[in-house]
Order: sequence, then structure tokens, then C-alpha cells
Amino acid sequence: MIRLPFRDGFYEVRPSKIICLGRNYAAHAEELGHEIPKEPVIFLKPPSSLIGPGQAIILPRRSKHVDHEVELAVVIGKRGRGIPREKAMDYVLGYTILMDITARDLQWEAKRKGLPWTVSKGFDTFSPIGPRVVDKRELNIEDLEIGLKVNGEIRQLAKTSEMIFKVPEIIEYVSNIMTLEPGDIIATGTPAGVGPLRHGDKVEAWIEGIGTLEEDVLAEESILC
Repeated sequence: MIRLPFRDGFYEVRPSKIICLGRNYAAHAEELGHEIPKEPVIFLKPPSSLIGPGQAIILPRRSKHVDHEVELAVVIGKRGRGIPREKAMDYVLGYTILMDITARDLQWEAKRKGLPWTVSKGFDTFSPIGPRVVDKRELNIEDLEIGLKVNGEIRQLAKTSEMIFKVPEIIEYVSNIMTLEPGDIIATGTPAGVGPLRHGDKVEAWIEGIGTLEEDVLAEESILC
């Protein structure tokens, strides 16, 4: 279980699913050689990939290229299906930061073969989250600075206003495919600047008004010795 500060207490992070958006920042789509999507591109990550602040991202032995991605995460507050965008914010509890860690080489290989790429996104520790959940009433997410540093060097820096699909549109789209449950997490996509992580790195991901999520990076071999 992951407990994050929320209001005057804590929020227990227990999603039934983590829904992620791909290519929701034009510059990121372009850096990976993709066209700008005409509708949201979604995929799922398992809840078992979640870790909290101050833990370690583990680089799996079967991947030689693991990338960081910082994302604004929306925490769903109540059950909903077929939600119109005009009502979408009624279903939001709050916001936090999620790092969508990706085994890029495994993703490229799967795409080349025309196969699903769940493996590249689903390893344990591949969804760090935190440092807290901010009540939706306390934060306007329309134009927040979002960024990520590795060992003090800025890798990603953008504004949430650069998202192609905004939160109400995303909730409408997703909820017309699958029922959203309380506690579900929607990660809204990453800006340009994704890059590799290596053993010993220190990662800091931040979003204005939410705070900074800090994680160490360790090779799987180092914790098995």
C-alpha cells in the first residue's frame, strides 16, 4: 500500500487500473517519430508497478534502455461510465505526479513485431507516484510547469497547457471505453526530453503546485547480490 499526504491526512493509493496517455504532447510525439494523434492514445499499466516517494526504480536485467517520463496524474474520486466532458471534473478527486518508466528497447522490439508492449511498461517499480495528492479544488492544472531532472540536470521541461487532449476530454474518452472506479489513476502523457536512466541516478520529477517526487535508480543486479 502507498500512503500519500492528502488534505489533513493521508490518501491510500489503491487503483483498480492505471490508464496512461501516449503522445499527448506534440513535441514528445515528434521526438519518437510519431504523428500527432487525432484522438487519445491509451494503454494500461498494472497497479503492481506503483512505488511511493523515496523508493527505488529498479532497472530490469532484460532491458538495456530504460527511459524516464514525467506526467500529471489524475486521481478519480467516484465511479463513472460514459461521462460527458462537461461533467468530467465532478469525478476527479485530485492530482499527483506519476513517472511512467519505460523499457524503451523492449517497447521498440514489440512495436517492430506488431505485438503489445505491456512488458515495457509493466515492471515492478515502473510507476513512481507522489509526493502527495492535491485536492482538485486547490489547483488549477491548465498551465502548470512540469519537469524532470536526472542528477540535477534538467531533462524535461514544459507546461501542462501543451497537452493535446485536456483532462475533461480524456475522462470522456476513457469512460466511454471502461468504467472508472474510485482511486483509478489517469496519467496524462509526458513532454519531450525523455531519456535513459542508469544505475546510481537520482531522479527528481516536479509539477508546479504539487511538489517534487524523488527516486533513486538501481540496477536489478545490485539488489540481488
